[in-house]
Amino acid sequence: MGWIVYVIIALALIVLVPLLGIPAIVYRILLVRTSKDKWGRSMSMPDDGEYAEMYRRGLVWGQENAGRKRDVHIVNDRLSLFGEYFDFGYSRAVIIVPGRMESCFYSYFFAEPYKRSGYNVLVIDARAHGLSDGKINSLGYREYSDVIAWGRFLHDELGVTEVFLHGVCIGSSTALFALTSPRCPEYFTGMAAEGMYPCFSESCWNHMMDQKRPMALFPMLMLYIKLFSRADVVHDGPLWRIDRLKKPILFLHSREDKFSLPERAVELYNKCASQKKELHWFEHGGHSRLRLVNTEEYDGAIRAFLSGLTD
Repeated sequence: MGWIVYVIIALALIVLVPLLGIPAIVYRILLVRTSKDKWGRSMSMPDDGEYAEMYRRGLVWGQENAGRKRDVHIVNDRLSLFGEYFDFGYSRAVIIVPGRMESCFYSYFFAEPYKRSGYNVLVIDARAHGLSDGKINSLGYREYSDVIAWGRFLHDELGVTEVFLHGVCIGSSTALFALTSPRCPEYFTGMAAEGMYPCFSESCWNHMMDQKRPMALFPMLMLYIKLFSRADVVHDGPLWRIDRLKKPILFLHSREDKFSLPERAVELYNKCASQKKELHWFEHGGHSRLRLVNTEEYDGAIRAFLSGLTD
């Protein structure tokens, strides 16, 4: 009978090691910063032509406005956080909240419509990105408190009277968490959300399906995210919080988005409790790439929305 026990143990290891070990490796790749080079300020996907072009155009904007820039720093949750502030002499400011892997340099790309609308611009290194401290990406569930802290810094230290948020993908979720937090100050005036998803688990599922990843690993990956990132990405997310949003919101969404599906954007819009909400559709453009494909329309939608806030 001894050989039967060994066979059972061997079969159990054959099954359990991939189911437990591979998701742990994937989690570490996706959400753990293992060195300062990982998720730094350099281009995150240099082999992706569209992302490289967004990054390049952003750097041009940064160079053109370098005379208005100052390095800024705060401490929140015992983490040193860094960013850059472009002061154009206005009393209002936008905080651009990028997605996973992106830093303040990437965020330059989204700044121009806010400058033209009379907003100073704060671009930030999220925790575990760029120059900021931290090792774990919590997908907005902890980072939203950093956004609130940055807003307080703008208001208390730099004299900004109104703070608007611009989120991209995970950054949209982070911005929503900030605006629906009981600790969010009144001078936070609203947000623009590009490619907001209902919950990270759904977006992750869609990415894995598109990339033809082994889906048997998905449940354990979600468990690791809950255990180590302390984020319940299956039972919590924008879909569960957007009915608490009272501040204005502009949804920016592509009908071609494969990861934050268009029908789910409609669901989020319908559930949103804000009395000032708008869903602007773009016929073309991949996830997080709307402005590259539709620059004039994208900027125009933001500027029109911001103009409406002062009417």
